Amino acid sequence: MAKMKQLRKRQLAVIDDLFGGDFSEQEVLAKHKLSRNVYNKWLSDEQFCAELARRVANARLQSEVLIARYSLLAAAKLVQLTESEKEETARKACLDIISLPKIGAKKTERPDKAKKDSDKQAELLPGKTARRLLAALAEEKKENNS
Repeated sequence: MAKMKQLRKRQLAVIDDLFGGDFSEQEVLAKHKLSRNVYNKWLSDEQFCAELARRVANARLQSEVLIARYSLLAAAKLVQLTESEKEETARKACLDIISLPKIGAKKTERPDKAKKDSDKQAELLPGKTARRLLAALAEEKKENNS
């Protein structure tokens, strides 16, 4: 098996700046006095692309973790908003809550598990919240039929 070459410090510095978020791609190239041709050559290099892909995957994972961390808080806030004095705010919160299982089901690889989870969520809704959700659905259907 051939030994993989290491990326040069300059290549790693460019990748660091690309993922640092402080500069655009063109600004990164200018900062490192790197021509577009050389950069394009780097982009055709297997190790350079592998490092870029690894960083992209890591960034995506970090964003998913962040979203997962705050999803419980966001869901709780939506449930609170169903009790809002403003009828339109409560109605929109109800509609958002109803759409949450659909969004989760799209990301789930096993549809049967998503349905079971959705059923569990429906069982956990307090009666008052469930009534508001049903009223919001009826209102939406009424508006759509008008």
